[in-house]
Amino acid sequence: MNRKDVSELAGSAGLGAWTAFGVLTMVVLGHEGAPLFGDEDAVSWSVAHRPDVALAVARGLTATGTGVIPYALLILAGLLTGRTARQRLLAATLAPACLATGQGLRYGVMELVSRPRPALGNWATHASGWSFPSGHTTTAALTAGLLILAISVRAPHGRTPLCLAVGCWGALVGLTRVYLGVHWFTDVVGGWLFAVGWLGVCVCAAAWWLPTRLTADEADPAGPSTEPPRERTRP
Repeated sequence: MNRKDVSELAGSAGLGAWTAFGVLTMVVLGHEGAPLFGDEDAVSWSVAHRPDVALAVARGLTATGTGVIPYALLILAGLLTGRTARQRLLAATLAPACLATGQGLRYGVMELVSRPRPALGNWATHASGWSFPSGHTTTAALTAGLLILAISVRAPHGRTPLCLAVGCWGALVGLTRVYLGVHWFTDVVGGWLFAVGWLGVCVCAAAWWLPTRLTADEADPAGPSTEPPRERTRP
């Protein structure tokens, strides 16, 4: 796809996600942060179904959705995606920047909404701050989206299984937050919507404003030649 198509697709997806996120945020505020849409049932089910093995797996998986791991994955993906030193540096810089700014914006929304978490007695892991939208969910979903973009660029053949695996990881991190009792399910939905919306903004901005000279191959900065081949003159 050309830049215009990428921009339009990312913009449409982002706009739809932001619209849904705005509606959900208004509903959460309208109910003064109270549980919604089966939130309590999801947490109650999770508390009642926690065998030791599943709990250990959930704790390990949820730990990958925060801290240095998402940033390390994005830097590595950026270094592998670029075909030139300039492209690798650009990708390894912009992807973590997208994640960091998204996390900052999400934190601001979380402070404004100030939704309480589920009761402390339901928690099976450590958590801090307000509940909506889920931070682990947003971080993992943003990271997964950026990794899928990198895979699509670097590995056009056989990319589907990799993209599915990364997408499942991003979704499962969010679900572990409900399973471990530290978030309502609508917090997780909010995190997913926020991540899609912010990713749409970042991709759309990159497609529109990133100079072509920064992404073109160093070996052929001007692109393919349109001049027709000349015929050889025989002696």
